[in-house]
Amino acid sequence: MQQKNQEIENEELYEHYRFTASIGQEPLRVDKFLMNFVENATRNKVQQAAKAGNVLVNDKPVKSNYKVKPNDVVRVVLAHPPHENLLVAEDIPLDIVYEDAAVIVVNKPAGMVVHPGHGNYTGTLVNGLIHHIENLPTNSNERPGLVHRIDKDTSGLLVVAKTEYAMAHLSKQFFDKTTERLYTALVWGNIEDDQGTIVGNIGRSFKNRLQMDVFLDEEYGKPAVTHFKVLERLTYVTLVQCQLETGRTHQIRVHFKHIGHTLFNDERYGGDAILKGTTFTKYKQFVENCFKVLPRQALHAKTLGFEHPTTGEFMRFEASIPSDIETCLEKWRTYTINSKD
Repeated sequence: MQQKNQEIENEELYEHYRFTASIGQEPLRVDKFLMNFVENATRNKVQQAAKAGNVLVNDKPVKSNYKVKPNDVVRVVLAHPPHENLLVAEDIPLDIVYEDAAVIVVNKPAGMVVHPGHGNYTGTLVNGLIHHIENLPTNSNERPGLVHRIDKDTSGLLVVAKTEYAMAHLSKQFFDKTTERLYTALVWGNIEDDQGTIVGNIGRSFKNRLQMDVFLDEEYGKPAVTHFKVLERLTYVTLVQCQLETGRTHQIRVHFKHIGHTLFNDERYGGDAILKGTTFTKYKQFVENCFKVLPRQALHAKTLGFEHPTTGEFMRFEASIPSDIETCLEKWRTYTINSKD
């Protein structure tokens, strides 16, 4: 009877998180499992949630010492809806590159989160969009207008749908891989090949759940393909153009780390350490100065092309390299010239 009442109560609760344990998941306490997944979560908070019956595994409440197994569905449910579902319109300045009745193309600055989520409920691109445009269509993830996204600390172009038809049309283009997406990235090390392709499934890392990883056995993760071309060699770093064939989470960042060329100053993947170069103090100071002028991963969504949902015209947009990346590049160019003297 108590179990039945508990299940009835759960029906009245709102799901805040849902994670499915991978097939490679080793037995791990559910509180530790959730801490690996949820940014800013503390063990105490997770344990309190479990004690209150708010942590479910396969739809049944569990204690915090429950050992998560492969394919377990772990959920956190609470009495109030997730904050990201309570969207508030905010008068945020937007760099609008193009807009008509069907679509809007925005040049997102680094540091702006695309949509509300854990720890970022205000100041996002979506908060600004719903202030600028009324009645944006909503996708299956309750994210108005969004058909793709870029990471918080990546700058560059996004297209947003303004109608249900435009959303369906654009979503199909991204699914069919007919869009054009070119990124500019600065990576550690000298890439030997002038151009190439990186292939490898991308999935949640087993070691650090806040990171993604490359899996070559193809049993885990989703297929991912990144084409690249070297634009400039600058001693211990390389400027590359990346063309996405697929759009996985952190794809460029993970693929380049996989081939030994982590993105410059990518904190999450270890690029904020000096990975190539000399041991001289002057060089260390030089790199630290580069980190200061570019306090985020060196990645910019430079080109975006898609077929217009209404006219059928293929449209292509460019966003120039932002000043923080450009300043960092100038420093490396000067360093490269001086090191040849």
